Amino acid sequence: MDCDLVVTGDVVLTDRIIPQGFVAVRGGRVVAFGEGRGPSAAERHDHAGACILPGAIDAQVHSRSQAGQEGFAWSTRSAAAGGVTTIVDMPYDDGDLIASADRLRAKAEEAEGAARVDVALYGTCHPDEGPARIAEMVAAGAAAFKFSTFGTHPTRFPRIAPQMLHACFAEIAKHGLTAGVHNEDHEVVDAASELVRASGITDYRAHGLSRPEIAETLATAEVYEIGAATGCHAHIVHCSLGRGYDLCRAYREQGHRASIEACIHYLILDEEDDVRRLGGKAKINPPIRKRAERERIWAHLAAGNVTLVSTDHVSWSEDRKTDPDMLKNASGVPGLEVLVALLLKGLTQRGLPFTWAARLLAENPATHFRLSHRKGAIDIGRDADLVVMANRPRVYDAAASGNNIVGWSPYNGMELPWTVAATYLRGRMVFDGARVIAEPGNGQFVAPLRSAAP
Repeated sequence: MDCDLVVTGDVVLTDRIIPQGFVAVRGGRVVAFGEGRGPSAAERHDHAGACILPGAIDAQVHSRSQAGQEGFAWSTRSAAAGGVTTIVDMPYDDGDLIASADRLRAKAEEAEGAARVDVALYGTCHPDEGPARIAEMVAAGAAAFKFSTFGTHPTRFPRIAPQMLHACFAEIAKHGLTAGVHNEDHEVVDAASELVRASGITDYRAHGLSRPEIAETLATAEVYEIGAATGCHAHIVHCSLGRGYDLCRAYREQGHRASIEACIHYLILDEEDDVRRLGGKAKINPPIRKRAERERIWAHLAAGNVTLVSTDHVSWSEDRKTDPDMLKNASGVPGLEVLVALLLKGLTQRGLPFTWAARLLAENPATHFRLSHRKGAIDIGRDADLVVMANRPRVYDAAASGNNIVGWSPYNGMELPWTVAATYLRGRMVFDGARVIAEPGNGQFVAPLRSAAP
């Protein structure tokens, strides 16, 4: 067969690796893959010795958390440079809660005009409206819904009380989509924060003390129990504790639709070394925990108890991350440019195969958001979204790459053994290993496959 493009290298699937294989592309879709050089094609890109993985789907991105700061043009530039071909953007935009069909459509239109890679969108509810607009947002193409048991701000990032969560979950269950929740108990965090302020502790320790482990596990259990009561797919969008993965596994074993997400920072960073060293630049909710918890999460990953790996990417301006009083800093860090490289580093260190990356960064997110009719795998008929990873060590510097709106990163100075050599979106190169080629507007809004609830 004549193809538009054939890419060669070691092809990483979810269940095996094909050494010296190929991926053939026509019309932006995969038409063949396997061993050898593959069919004839108008263009051939040889990446001998490198690994070809499905393009990553980052399940948790905040492109517009700070007005006038990042936006889709910059977040998706970082994504393209990092091998992320689809981002799923969160609904808590500065001054614009995505809680109606009109707001979701407007954001999708903005994404298509500015994004360099593809974009799917979360919706949420306004605390005064509850589930009233969920059906209209499903019709507008929401990929999932996001809520929080902790209130950072009454309208921008509101707490949704248990009775309203129950009502929202019941409505979402009718549509077969997922309810994802920020899992920290509001009352526990409030009380712990008061104790920390009264103690006078302001250094790196303050954040972890203000958001103790019990705040996270209580909220996690609440979310899964509401999911069990409503039949809704209940998802924890970030878990910093091994205990949380225990809870998710237990609910799944009882037959409930439960899933859980490990952000890359919980797999790479720890409190003793990194939070102590970085201060506000490592402030994240829930907090980065001690090294022992990081290793517990890796054990859960190896056991198959982690559903997705994401970034929870947000690029706060540096002035919002450098206050010596830890609690006064904004929460969250950028990570799109290094998501794939960091996970491969961790897998290599622990002797785990790269097939885990194909599952956790591509296949599982695509299934989770009902995007697998197009995304998530090197498979016939899927979009030819690919990332080529070369075994070419480098020391990461977010400022030097030129692909990030901020130069700070908690990962600056880390050696990454695997480097993105190329990124392809729908069969077209968007990053050539040195620069992002895709212009704003190259990305598409991707809606989930509509289907009846299971």
